[in-house]
Amino acid sequence: MEGVSFMDFCGYPKCTVLSNTSARVVLGPHCGGRILEYSLNGVNVIKLDPKHDGWIYVPGKSAIDPYGGRFDIGPEMVIPLHPDLWVGPWQAEAIGSRTVRMTSLPDKPTGVQLVREFELARDSTRLRCTQIIRNISETPKNWCHWSRTLAVGGGICVIPLTPDSRFPNKYIMYGPGTVMNYKPNDTNITVSNDFLIISGIPQFPKLGIDSYAGWFSYIMKNNIMFIKHFPVYPERIYNEMAGITISIYYYTDLFCELEPIGPKENIKPGESAAYTEDWCLVPFDYPRDGKIDSAKVKDTVEKNIR
Repeated sequence: MEGVSFMDFCGYPKCTVLSNTSARVVLGPHCGGRILEYSLNGVNVIKLDPKHDGWIYVPGKSAIDPYGGRFDIGPEMVIPLHPDLWVGPWQAEAIGSRTVRMTSLPDKPTGVQLVREFELARDSTRLRCTQIIRNISETPKNWCHWSRTLAVGGGICVIPLTPDSRFPNKYIMYGPGTVMNYKPNDTNITVSNDFLIISGIPQFPKLGIDSYAGWFSYIMKNNIMFIKHFPVYPERIYNEMAGITISIYYYTDLFCELEPIGPKENIKPGESAAYTEDWCLVPFDYPRDGKIDSAKVKDTVEKNIR
């Protein structure tokens, strides 16, 4: 297939590669169906841990929490543990030009099988990521899409807000412990011109946002902006505990987890539900003084998600 090749990468044999003149995507089916590289002109924005290179899941043994461009299903606090989906082996197959499908093992605890399809554009960095949840059980399932991409750390998140937020400060902060703080006060998080701007490491790492704008951006010190564009459904139920559409997780300055969250899916036995994110990488100067021009960010994003 055009734009599809194979290479050994991060200790794994025969990873699938999607490429064009400016972008490359390396897919690893060996441990959870992950993206191991998403790069613009050779600069990878995905955070990896060399200690995990070549790691393979053995049922019954302790598992790693893998780095990389990860996807999952939720809601986080009520879904059963599902290591076969999270770190188990997947099957990969090329299905078109710069397009690959990865399929998980059937998973008894959740009653589903996952399919992920990745399509890299012919002449840009746009990467279309679709996750399909197949109900292989005999009862309805109500899981949701949960993206868990680890990007390189130290960047600035810019998230457009919508006026009807249920949170007094436009976001919630998880912690300490099991607390969900609906009125946090953090000097590294500001609201300016209808944007939530996370310019440094928060007091506690996990944040939740109920924006219905359908995109956010992450500006990295390598002068690349990582944009995620995704569907939102104001009329539907979002079944994470706080009803959020986005979660952001800053782990010190090591990585930032970029997490669009889909709505509750009502999947009957034998049926499926799909959710698609569009990603892109664009050059954008990281502000060394930490000051963000939100209008410039918005203009850059809108030019690249059309």
